Amino acid sequence: MTIQASRTASLTTAALLRLLENADADANTHAPRVLDVRTPGEFRTSHIPGAFNVPLSTLREHRAELLGHLDEDVVLVCRSGGRAAQAEQALAEAGLANLRVLDGGMTAWEAAGAPVLRGEARWDLERQVRLVAGSVVLLTGIAGLFLPGAHLIGTAVGAGLTFAALSNTCAMGMLLSKLPYNRGPRADVRTVIAALRGRS
Repeated sequence: MTIQASRTASLTTAALLRLLENADADANTHAPRVLDVRTPGEFRTSHIPGAFNVPLSTLREHRAELLGHLDEDVVLVCRSGGRAAQAEQALAEAGLANLRVLDGGMTAWEAAGAPVLRGEARWDLERQVRLVAGSVVLLTGIAGLFLPGAHLIGTAVGAGLTFAALSNTCAMGMLLSKLPYNRGPRADVRTVIAALRGRS
């Protein structure tokens, strides 16, 4: 079964679950490759069984190397769909046509009660961004009572979050993803390619 190509095409949790179950039931049916583009820390917390962790930054940097090992249907997954859509765009620009984004990401997958492999619980990146941004705004608001102009830092954070929403990128999230807490074991592209080859 081949998924037809289209830009930012999505796949529902139910449809992906059917594809994975059909592949398990029929040896002649190939399951789509599920690429989870979240950070290694997020991936270790929970992921779809059989998914490969290729963080968005690694995917962008090594997409040409990955291309030769993604000849089946590919489903891209992140927390809610934003990073997966960016990964879809990067792979499509490199020439891969058989791409889908899991609609609603891991949030929808888990809400549907679909199978999940769980590791050590940790906060996802979006929650960390909300904590840091909210704390900066709160603290600079309080500091503004005593230090004239301190509130402008909170204004800058608000402007950054607005830009993040409009551009579908998040500089704060990218910075937080580099912290040791979020990195976990490094997602080495050679290891990912070896795993992709091993599942052929």
